[in-house]
Amino acid sequence: MLRLLSERETGQSEPLFLRRAETTRRYFNLALSKYRDVEEIHKGSINSVDIDTVENRYLLSGGSHSTIAIHDLQTTNNGMVQTYKHVCQTSDSSNCKYSVDTVQWYPIDTGMFTTSGADHKLKIWDTNTMKVADHYTFKSRVCDHHMSSIARKHCLIAVGCEQSTVKLVDMKSGAATHQLKGHTGSVVAVRWSPRHEFLLATGSADSKVLLWDIRTAKGSLLALDQHNRRVSSKSGDVKTAHDGTVNGLQFTSDGLFIVTFGTDDRLRLWNASTGRNMLVNFGSVFNSSKRSLKFAISGDGCPDVLFIPSEGNIQVLDLYQGTHLNTLHGHYNSVNCCALQKETHYLFSGGADRNMLVWIPTSETEDYEENLKDQSRECHSEGSVRKEMTATVDTWSSDEDGA
Repeated sequence: MLRLLSERETGQSEPLFLRRAETTRRYFNLALSKYRDVEEIHKGSINSVDIDTVENRYLLSGGSHSTIAIHDLQTTNNGMVQTYKHVCQTSDSSNCKYSVDTVQWYPIDTGMFTTSGADHKLKIWDTNTMKVADHYTFKSRVCDHHMSSIARKHCLIAVGCEQSTVKLVDMKSGAATHQLKGHTGSVVAVRWSPRHEFLLATGSADSKVLLWDIRTAKGSLLALDQHNRRVSSKSGDVKTAHDGTVNGLQFTSDGLFIVTFGTDDRLRLWNASTGRNMLVNFGSVFNSSKRSLKFAISGDGCPDVLFIPSEGNIQVLDLYQGTHLNTLHGHYNSVNCCALQKETHYLFSGGADRNMLVWIPTSETEDYEENLKDQSRECHSEGSVRKEMTATVDTWSSDEDGA
């Protein structure tokens, strides 16, 4: 670190190198915070969390007991000890009678967010009133949904359902305008590319991951093949990305790669342009979840880091080498989701134990505890000086002074 600071000062390296090195160091050293927690709201399993990308301030969460909550992550004091308070939540269960499986902020405004789940509905919420502004009903459970963060030419929400089809809901017209057919099992994970606004990736219980260009009506562009056979989409070909349900899927922040997670306990890294399996060995990462798992990828480190919910822990892995970096222990039951707050490098996770935990770089905790020790020493030193001064004070008085 000192070498990088010196090189930056002398112009031998760019400031970006120092920033990435420090960011990576912080991600490598995350630990459960002793001094920060999230106010408990949920009475059941926490299935999904999302942090807004506009202010990086509000944490949205959805749970199995129909609860939707928003917490303010902005620190209100300069101290290390902090409880993130909730600012609003669903006031009654009439708006959402079933498990909430996925939540997402509207990418360009915190005035709106979306939810979906076991009630077969995709709902659009007004944040200010915490009321449903619009909703769309489907014939089966909604496993996952996603809005594009870069789209300028469409306002489509991709919806993955148990009925093996992908629905595209247009928020402008209020109708399900497209239907993508290609899977033969429940569509458990859907994600828009952060690089190409018309590119969509879907993962299913049929072990397939398909890439779609929604402008065409010819079916999927690519079917990802774990064995790197020809990946062009042809009828009759059986190309599988995993040997089990694909219940986790994310693009990297630059949109160049895709990470998939399956119930075969395997993670895979793919080239998003060619569909090629990059053959990175992540080892065995246990995954027995029946629902969509929301994992996180850092996009500002070197290397980038994966945070993967795996039963009761979170596995921290090098994205491009597959190296195991850390295991975060803290939950008492399965971890369902996690999200990164990019500015602070904090990780927030939710699990079946009803807990939402905060993971922060160990350096912050160590600095705070060292500061507490310094303050304690100063107080002790000041107290000793006062005692010495009291013991040596001249309390003698003469008769002349009293006259």
